[in-house]
Amino acid sequence: MTLRKTLAGLVAGLSMTLASGALADWAPKGPLKLQIGFAAGGSTDTMGRVIAKVMKEHTGWNVIAENKTGGGGLAMFTGISKMPARGTVIGMGVNMPILVNLNKRPEQVPFDLDSFDYLGTVARAQVALVARADAPFDDLAGMIDYSKANGGIAVSFDAAPQKLLMEVVNAKEAADFRFVSTKGEAEGQKLILGGQVMAGFSAGTHVKYLDSGDFKMIAVGNNSRHSYAPDTPTINDLGYDAYVDPYFYFATTAGTDPEAKAALAEALAAAIESDEVQQVVRNVASTDPLNLGAEATKAMMVDGLQNVGVLFGQ
Repeated sequence: MTLRKTLAGLVAGLSMTLASGALADWAPKGPLKLQIGFAAGGSTDTMGRVIAKVMKEHTGWNVIAENKTGGGGLAMFTGISKMPARGTVIGMGVNMPILVNLNKRPEQVPFDLDSFDYLGTVARAQVALVARADAPFDDLAGMIDYSKANGGIAVSFDAAPQKLLMEVVNAKEAADFRFVSTKGEAEGQKLILGGQVMAGFSAGTHVKYLDSGDFKMIAVGNNSRHSYAPDTPTINDLGYDAYVDPYFYFATTAGTDPEAKAALAEALAAAIESDEVQQVVRNVASTDPLNLGAEATKAMMVDGLQNVGVLFGQ
């Protein structure tokens, strides 16, 4: 069974569970901390703080959002993995930095995937390979051919897995892509529009440039196509056994009481379904909210770890 079908079934099961009853009777003893693995002001922080606010309003719990920065969430999840399993701390992070570290230097990471109980997700970033509208290619095959014929082209990225994904293509096609690291999507888009790079990655904010006619889609970096561009294939569709699926996800310490885990997952799910959270996700992440639920979030992490291994050539 494919990961896509597995996730679909688990998400459907979650929806039935939530529809069948109200939140569990369990409540945290004292404050519930929603730790956010990134600095204040970013998209993860913005979503996390609104989720904490709505959870507090829905449940009456004292939910406190706090930032725990370091290593793209690595420091935060290290702390959570060592805490007593009391159901009083939830970590919110992005899967890719965690999966990259678990592949690249597992002996230096003080936890593994079994160190956590997973509670759900709020969104999946829609990763796209884009080019300026007047670029002399329209798809990945054309981009490869153009690069070969012209001694290589520059491609921008703002996250290491994006570069690793294109390295898989490079290794198979000898395309001679040259990579330019940027500090974020805005910088990469500026380089594309200015002609300093021929193509680059974006995780949602490119849609406005597609609408304006400044950009065109070359390929999708995720494991499935994007709803706004159903005819644009994934890099995986094109025969390269790799993808990048960045999820914003929630986890707590492994061994948390099942009743507490269920209550936390249900409270998160109810908050994510609220109009306020739905709107903030669309505003800051440029995508629709997506909650996989507890079991499918764990499956996403397990399969994601294997996929990141492919990106590293394992």
